[in-house]
Amino acid sequence: MPFNISRPRARAPRYEPLRPSSSSSEDSERSFPENYCDTPKSEDFADIEERTSRWVPLRYMPAIRGGTVHEAYHYRSMASLRRPRRTILRCILWSLVLLPYLACVLVVTTMVLRPSYTHAPAHYDQLRERATQSLAPGRGNVNNEKVFIASSIYDDEGMLAGGAWGKAVLDLVDLLGPDNVYLSIYENDPEPASKYALEQFKERVTCNSSIVSEHLPLDDVRRVTVPNGERRIKRIAYLAEVRNRALRPLQSAEVTFDKVLFLNDVYFDPVDAAQLLFSTNVDENGRTDYRAACAVDFINPFKFYDTFASRDLEGHSMGIPFFPWFASAGYDATRNDVIGQKDAVRVRSCWGGMISYEAKWFQSTEALASTDPTEGTAWGVATAAGHNDPQVPANSSAIRFRFEDRTYWDASECCLVNADIQKPREPGDPYSASGIYMNPYIRTAYDERTLSWLWLTRRPERLYSPIHNILNWFVGFPGFNPRRLLEPGQEITEKVWEYNSPYEEGKDMTGQWKEIQTIAPPGFFCGSRKLLVLGEKEDEPKWMNLPAPLDTIV
Repeated sequence: MPFNISRPRARAPRYEPLRPSSSSSEDSERSFPENYCDTPKSEDFADIEERTSRWVPLRYMPAIRGGTVHEAYHYRSMASLRRPRRTILRCILWSLVLLPYLACVLVVTTMVLRPSYTHAPAHYDQLRERATQSLAPGRGNVNNEKVFIASSIYDDEGMLAGGAWGKAVLDLVDLLGPDNVYLSIYENDPEPASKYALEQFKERVTCNSSIVSEHLPLDDVRRVTVPNGERRIKRIAYLAEVRNRALRPLQSAEVTFDKVLFLNDVYFDPVDAAQLLFSTNVDENGRTDYRAACAVDFINPFKFYDTFASRDLEGHSMGIPFFPWFASAGYDATRNDVIGQKDAVRVRSCWGGMISYEAKWFQSTEALASTDPTEGTAWGVATAAGHNDPQVPANSSAIRFRFEDRTYWDASECCLVNADIQKPREPGDPYSASGIYMNPYIRTAYDERTLSWLWLTRRPERLYSPIHNILNWFVGFPGFNPRRLLEPGQEITEKVWEYNSPYEEGKDMTGQWKEIQTIAPPGFFCGSRKLLVLGEKEDEPKWMNLPAPLDTIV
């Protein structure tokens, strides 16, 4: 039956309940007999059809026409049930409409009332106040600590040394006091614009310095032999050599430094750098207590960058790279520290584009070879158990950056140096202190625009934790590392690639995987099964990952 569109919709009559019949004449028109049964009669069919036709779908109407009175009444009852369903659907639609507005209210409320990593401990504010309310050199270094600043950079167009990065370094030198600072910058194979920018920068430096731009012969970098017989340079071996060249002035330094500050080509606030040096994990005397303390670096306003060098307190790799960065695994000590807004988050390793070290590990200290749980190092434990590394001279009293010399096992040189100097771990104690800390109050970025946004994008971070947990579970983070639990000095069995004859060359070389007994070095938690090499041929990229020739096991 088609709709009669032109027919106006009739207003429903005002409802008045029926009353039993009485002798009163005034009630006779609105009464019903005592034996009245509330069931439609046949003459009510037209009225039922007229009322339901206004809103019931037409496809049901043919089933009513010609039906019995009971069928028509049942249909009206069934059609009335559609109204609650329509109400539920309306609620769902309204919820979807209102959800973005509710989310915005929640974000704004969190940013205003409970911002993340915005209100630092009081001593941070005191240092910033001293740094900003005076122009005296050394105003950010009240204890006149000696700081060695090292940086190995790649400045393609001279935008670092000649731009905001160079200005921040000079401002940092002023904050620390030119008499307290030695600045060492190293760049390999600079472009003409970069070399000119470094020369201009050098003229503005007010402290003792070593600014070197040169060609690094690749013959000076150790190579590994891959199964096809080629001798390739590991990318990490190259990066370790470049960083070690920035440390060379320490070998002949007559000053005993208190801190070594490594800077990548990151943009940073000079006051933040001073806070990283002197405010992280302070004791009751106001002095820092760490072996290493790093910043947190960002590739965009939300995304954490340096996952390759970062590990939580139990050695797990990172989660999805947004706050709180660390996946939920094991005892969650590191993740809970981040969520708890601590300025000294316990980790096994981090870098963050800017990291402060106790300088004694890079100069000369007997503690490097010690196995003492408090004063010793993981490196000392491994060497005492018989581990030898050709990269480090025997009985060395100073640590340097190194790489994994196993062919198909790679780890960041930044993670390995942290693994070497950290405290020996108590067996079976997941909370065993490492002396390595991440400071999320201190943040760096790889472009000026990102740095300018970090003060704002950090504020709603508390809301991200549940989402981060779900996504980590969905993608399977943290990744599995079969060597994570191997401790320095432990006797282990591992598979390595060995060649049948050392005299064969090129494609004639053959070999196989072989099990050997060895002593575990520090830093197995840093690595993974890969081989990153420099691209030395014309058709190769700057670096690449070479796959293993056969299926390998740990």
